[in-house]
Amino acid sequence: MTEIILNDGNRIPIIGFGTYKCVDKEGVQSIKNALAKGYRLIDTAAVYNNEEEVGKAIKESGIDRKEIIVTTKLYRENLGYEEAKRAFEVSLKKLGLTYVDLYLIHWPANAKNYTNWQKANADSWRAMEELQAEGRIKSIGVSNFWQEHLEALFQTANIIPAVNQIEFHPGYWQPELTAFCKKNGITVESWSPLARGKVFGNEVLKTIAKKYNKSVSQICLRWVIQHETVVIPKSNTLQRIEENIDIFDFALSEEEMKQINALPEMGFSGELPNIWPDRIRVSN
Repeated sequence: MTEIILNDGNRIPIIGFGTYKCVDKEGVQSIKNALAKGYRLIDTAAVYNNEEEVGKAIKESGIDRKEIIVTTKLYRENLGYEEAKRAFEVSLKKLGLTYVDLYLIHWPANAKNYTNWQKANADSWRAMEELQAEGRIKSIGVSNFWQEHLEALFQTANIIPAVNQIEFHPGYWQPELTAFCKKNGITVESWSPLARGKVFGNEVLKTIAKKYNKSVSQICLRWVIQHETVVIPKSNTLQRIEENIDIFDFALSEEEMKQINALPEMGFSGELPNIWPDRIRVSN
């Protein structure tokens, strides 16, 4: 399987290219390298401050825009109906595009930051539903939403999120949340698939990698996609960019999948959607 059909009928590659920290000329070149090597899903976000670089790389790649799935995200400081609409326009202008393929709420509002967090998420979602109806966004989704945030959103949403992008890697893959998303037809997408580099010292992963004559990175990425989860590794190194997409000529056994599933916690970012306590914002 090289792509997944989302619940809205749109298709998304099962492996894409993450662009966090892809900035300046080096970032543009890395994205162009990824596109040249066959990546067709490019993931960015407003808070990455590199949407201009992404747009420039797409334009300079010479690849038909219709072949490229572009994801960007609404940051948690811009939640709300009018705020989401304005933020989307800024992102679209920076990207230099006429539409975005996938637009995500980057982090949910929570009770520590919004007096009415449910409404902040719901109003943002309503704006995104309207933008999708206008054809300016192909698919809409969320990121870092736990079950409680999703269930609250379901109360007002006309459209179920197509994607939930979450931290998902050996040592921290949120199986209960993953199961809940799949039960509700929401495709899970993995960020930090290599556990912030912590996977490279793991003996279980090294043993499996040796068996298949693959790298530990390739084993981890293969494990992610065998969970029918989209993965977006990032790298500025051409060799790694090539290596990361070369995961379709082998398959992990059921026993190996279970071994990796059971690995103890490692590489957890510590980022939790209910704990970012910057300040309380009023959502009327």
